[in-house]
Amino acid sequence: MGKRRRARELAIQVLFHLEFTPGNPDHVFHFLCANFDSSVSIRDFSRTLVLGVCENKTNIDRLISRSSRNWRLERMPLVDRNVLRLGVFEILFMEDIPPRVSIYEAVELGKKYGKENSGSFINGILDDIYNNLKREGKIEETG
Repeated sequence: MGKRRRARELAIQVLFHLEFTPGNPDHVFHFLCANFDSSVSIRDFSRTLVLGVCENKTNIDRLISRSSRNWRLERMPLVDRNVLRLGVFEILFMEDIPPRVSIYEAVELGKKYGKENSGSFINGILDDIYNNLKREGKIEETG
């Protein structure tokens, strides 16, 4: 498994933890890294993801809510909600990662950590967000 995939998994674990124990995301990140033996090589990217999601959560959640017509954000399974947040953050702010890669990675995380239909649920919402942002000219088409 690649470093970025492992970094995303660590980020999901931190974001999931923050759902139950709100606090300073940076402190929670360092606490979890220290206590669960995470590889030093994945920490920088993972920390960027966690802090980015937390700093942009309001805007990210708005985009998810707009694209999840039949699911209110607070009713979504916690894993799915945080995988979606991570995917949206990458699509919006990680210019070095093609949005389709971010969507694929989020779907794989959903399949691994979510419920039976999490992968398709995450794919549908992220694809809708991506297409809306592209149509609105907020992101560019990438390969």
